[in-house]
Amino acid sequence: MNALSLPSRKLLISTIVAATIAGGYQGLAASAYAAAPAASHDVQASEYALFLKDKFAVTLSAGITKGEFLSALADALSVQPAEKPHVFSDLSPTDPLYADAAALYALGVITSDAVGGKQRLTAINAVQIAVKAAGLKELAYTYPASKTAAALSKVKLKPAALGTAASQELAAAIDTGLLPASYYSEIKLKGAASRELSEVLIGQTLSVQGLYKHYLGYASDADIYAKVQDAFAQSDIIQSPELQAVVDKALESNIVTGYNLKDSRYEANFIDSLSLVYGHSDLKHSLQLIGLLRSEGIDAKIQFEPKTSAFIYLKEWGEPGVSDLYTVKQIANGNYIEYAKEYDLAFEFANAADKAKFDGIIAAYAKKNEDNQPNLLYGSWWQPLYWSLTELPGYKKITNNKIQHGHYYAQSFSLTNSSASVVSGFREIDPSVKVESYDFWTDVPFYNYLNGESK
Repeated sequence: MNALSLPSRKLLISTIVAATIAGGYQGLAASAYAAAPAASHDVQASEYALFLKDKFAVTLSAGITKGEFLSALADALSVQPAEKPHVFSDLSPTDPLYADAAALYALGVITSDAVGGKQRLTAINAVQIAVKAAGLKELAYTYPASKTAAALSKVKLKPAALGTAASQELAAAIDTGLLPASYYSEIKLKGAASRELSEVLIGQTLSVQGLYKHYLGYASDADIYAKVQDAFAQSDIIQSPELQAVVDKALESNIVTGYNLKDSRYEANFIDSLSLVYGHSDLKHSLQLIGLLRSEGIDAKIQFEPKTSAFIYLKEWGEPGVSDLYTVKQIANGNYIEYAKEYDLAFEFANAADKAKFDGIIAAYAKKNEDNQPNLLYGSWWQPLYWSLTELPGYKKITNNKIQHGHYYAQSFSLTNSSASVVSGFREIDPSVKVESYDFWTDVPFYNYLNGESK
């Protein structure tokens, strides 16, 4: 078989009841599940450094130069080559730094014809560059003298020592938190920027631009349950006619037995080695799972990723009915394709040891092994589904077969040796379709499900 979980109608209906637990909703925050990191958990330089290394293969040196900082920033922002070449007074087009410098100049991050790439990076200059790269310079230039002076007093500097624009940029970095208070001591005239400050400024820039991690908060946050409820309430059944034209036909033709639709805008962007993703349909189950992790002494960042699962609903099961949790489309043989509202919870753990513990916790408290089994989380599945993009002991390798249109994508999980037939099946339906296939690691029960075991 090659599908994601086929949730029973009973599980879907139970979600309606689950949505009213824990005192009901706490209000619908407009940015509930694309929220910024919780303020109570400051991001450390080491976390930003790991992110830069994992995502962009960027590692900064201790005595960082301005050129190194600019190149790292350009890589992290994935800047595109400048359409028009620029003439720098100290940089030729053959210089390795030129392409990044020209792209950053076109974006208004570099504002001088002299780059000074070989110079030691100063803390104040690093902040100025970050303000422009983060898209905050217009805010900075609104600062009147009194407001600028008040902000700079926190780093014991006077505006006259820097000039108007530089003072405004530094003031805006202080007030917006782009420059965390823990690094105020580095802000000195001609003071060199440390590697840690440089990592933090690039990381903070990515965060302001929405290019860092996306998560509701931590399992330990007091308001995490309300945030998950809000995210579930705001999510809808995902529809993408362009994708569904291919994957629905694949369902009807038995090329796949199920697939998911997801929206890349809600992807967590976590560190692969520290994260895994857990799929389910029931809200109450997710709240209890978070509580379970807390009770086991495990904290983790949590992102809610809306998901729609599609599978064949057989006509002999009776009329499918109507619900906010699913919709159906009848197909030629009288059966239906059902589209069910589900979700993935992405977790990023504090360390690899906590990630490794997750499998045992689910096996003990969220894996159903018999009918009416006691002492399990509400709505536990026979074959729970969770996976990692990095190898874990005891997990099994499978393959994801994925097609994308805009920010939506459809994916169907398969046994690795079945992937080629899924890919060729998609291409038979639509020769122009681009299929991305990659291996990852899933829990044993779901691997058994793909091998045809329902329990």
